Amino acid sequence: MAKEEYIRGLIDSLKDVKYIMPDDIPNIDLYMDQVTTFMDEHLNSSKRFIDDKLLTKTMINNYTKNLLLPPPIKKKYTKEHMFLLIFIYYFKNILSINDIQNIFNPLTERYYGKDSGITLEDIYTEIYKLEKDQTDALTKDMIRKMTKAKEAFADVESKEERDFLSTFTFISVLCFDVYMRKHMIEKMIDNVMKEKATTPNPKPDK
Repeated sequence: MAKEEYIRGLIDSLKDVKYIMPDDIPNIDLYMDQVTTFMDEHLNSSKRFIDDKLLTKTMINNYTKNLLLPPPIKKKYTKEHMFLLIFIYYFKNILSINDIQNIFNPLTERYYGKDSGITLEDIYTEIYKLEKDQTDALTKDMIRKMTKAKEAFADVESKEERDFLSTFTFISVLCFDVYMRKHMIEKMIDNVMKEKATTPNPKPDK
């Protein structure tokens, strides 16, 4: 495989991907420029290229237009807005805007600006804990897949050809894994929408 040490280095680098901890998010409302600066600083390790834009003003405005994000309050974004923006940042790499909207609508309806006993911060904190716990499991799974890909073409005599085929196999296996997970997520979102369509609206109080 194209230098097993190199691939292992990439896998190990997953541990260096920075997450935005709940305590990192300011307790004060932010203007648009402050929001984009905050995201750029805290998600810098997610960039593929140095000039990549993680979150722009145009993106945020479009999220508001598409009803993914509640509008700012007097041009300022609250802590709740920040939690939602972080979720959108990760979701948009996998899901369509329509799918994100379908799963975000019930989230914001129930928890944005509501005194329901569970806050968006509570939700973000719990999910953050689960995601951190997954890093080691993900690393072990990727090493297992890499080993299987390497074994698949172990009999090929040419090292250059063997390395290429093993790398291509590893990429293909990872892509299929992402595809299957994406398919499952979409089915779950579809089910949420079906349940919402069949649930009667509560009658207004007289």
